[in-house]
Amino acid sequence: MILNQARFDEAICLFDAANSEDPHQEIVDGQPYPKELLYGQRMSACLHAVAPNAPEAVQLAARCQHIRRWTIPRQDFPMDRPGYHKWRNTLKKFHAQLASEILQQVGYDADTIQRVQALLQKQQLHLDPEMQLLEDVICLVFLQYYFLDFAAQHPEDKIIDIVQKTWRKMTPEGHQLALQLPLAPEAQKLIGKALGGGE
Repeated sequence: MILNQARFDEAICLFDAANSEDPHQEIVDGQPYPKELLYGQRMSACLHAVAPNAPEAVQLAARCQHIRRWTIPRQDFPMDRPGYHKWRNTLKKFHAQLASEILQQVGYDADTIQRVQALLQKQQLHLDPEMQLLEDVICLVFLQYYFLDFAAQHPEDKIIDIVQKTWRKMTPEGHQLALQLPLAPEAQKLIGKALGGGE
């Protein structure tokens, strides 16, 4: 339930305004869109489909999950596993800080802001049902919109490993939803291989 619709709408508008500055574009139906703006909108749409009554903090966190992500590029960190984890942890803190500034600006209370920050930093994953809901949505959006392009850039064994890791992050409900996604045959084949022929 949204306690103050005008405040919520203003926060979403500011999140979208920040992501509209993404210089990277994605073409959808022949039209270019800033990539992170589109990602945030897809996150909100997926969350609404999966859990239309999701708590306000989860809805906010879904929309700003990748806020201004392009400003901290992967190549600024060592191209190894520790470098990847350092990049991801740096991003989480950056997203949480930027979200906090916007939420303060529109008048959210400290408890809500701290909750959004905790969700963005994936604290207590597997122990926190709301965090787990957000993680399911993150994984579903990845599989539906980004998996096939990602798979085209990497060898099959790495893709299978990524799918298996993604699957472990999700709930049984998330698994069922993932298997119902309208995926391309190539994506379905890779996921089937990763899952040993299916669920």
